Amino acid sequence: MKLLIITSIAEDLHAVSAIMEKASIKVFSVTDTVGHKTEHHDFLPDNWFGKSTDGTNALFFFSFTEDTNATAALELVKDYNTKNQSGFPVKAFICPVEQAGF
Repeated sequence: MKLLIITSIAEDLHAVSAIMEKASIKVFSVTDTVGHKTEHHDFLPDNWFGKSTDGTNALFFFSFTEDTNATAALELVKDYNTKNQSGFPVKAFICPVEQAGF
């Protein structure tokens, strides 16, 4: 089992939801968040969020899913970013889940 995390700007809600569907991820959560980036933190990846004092309306998607589905979603995100180059690329991460209790 993997934890798939995707962040995007709010305008990419439908695109990321379509990516989840194409990757056969049937259950996922989405939450609103505000992203901030300051010039004082060089460790943040470039273009993570726009520089502004008010922050950027962003979305945080996550799903506990099978490895194959998470990998498929990651590849679809890479493809989406290649085709839709903007200052706000969709970011995706796969984290291992070592144990679960449910």
